[in-house]
Amino acid sequence: MKPTVVVDVGNSRIKWGRCAAERVAEMVSLPHDDDAVWRRQMMAWNLSAGSTWALSGVQPGQRDKLGAWLKQQGQQIIVIDSYRQLPLALAVDIPDKVGLDRLLNAVAVNAVRKPDAPAVIVDAGTAVTVDVVDAQGIFQGGAILPGLRLMAKALHDHTAFLPVIDEFVPMPMPAKNTADALRAGIFQAVLGGIESLTARLAWPHAEMFLAGGDAALLAPHLAHAVRVWPEMTLEGIRLAV
Repeated sequence: MKPTVVVDVGNSRIKWGRCAAERVAEMVSLPHDDDAVWRRQMMAWNLSAGSTWALSGVQPGQRDKLGAWLKQQGQQIIVIDSYRQLPLALAVDIPDKVGLDRLLNAVAVNAVRKPDAPAVIVDAGTAVTVDVVDAQGIFQGGAILPGLRLMAKALHDHTAFLPVIDEFVPMPMPAKNTADALRAGIFQAVLGGIESLTARLAWPHAEMFLAGGDAALLAPHLAHAVRVWPEMTLEGIRLAV
């Protein structure tokens, strides 16, 4: 049964995608633990009781809370919680320890990448993941590094005087104050990490795909041609059902 709505429960937010015409046609980002917001979104999308929802994500507790609430609203629930449910071959040490968001991204990319060409997949959210699928569509693994706000929080939490930074824009160098110096350093660290990992992971002629909350911010500053695809993980969920 194809889903009406697909849901990716992330570390910071929950993404809903409304499915139509064999694709994720519309996406919204919602908070955890706010059923009033969830109810308003259901009304905005005119979702009747008995609609089919496919849920996945990296926060099982939050996923199950949402699932329980949806069942109370008379919705039908499909949960994707194992790599075994995905149309994806893996070449990693411990498949069930790989984050499902990374694998769902690979499912989505396999559906659109050039035939017989590998792809690099970057998801820039709370954490940044940089992964590879080879020319045969096999998930080969990759690397994980802190995202912008996670890096900023670590610097604030483990130093005496550095302020909290929660908004990021590319800064001219050299920065002239502490807050801008943090913005510049964190932004360049994440950008440089993605560039370095992409160079190390990529096979020749690999396509690059970029998703996550900071994708639009980072994309213009990457040296590689990149396809920004905000619905990537949601599309992977849709294809996995």
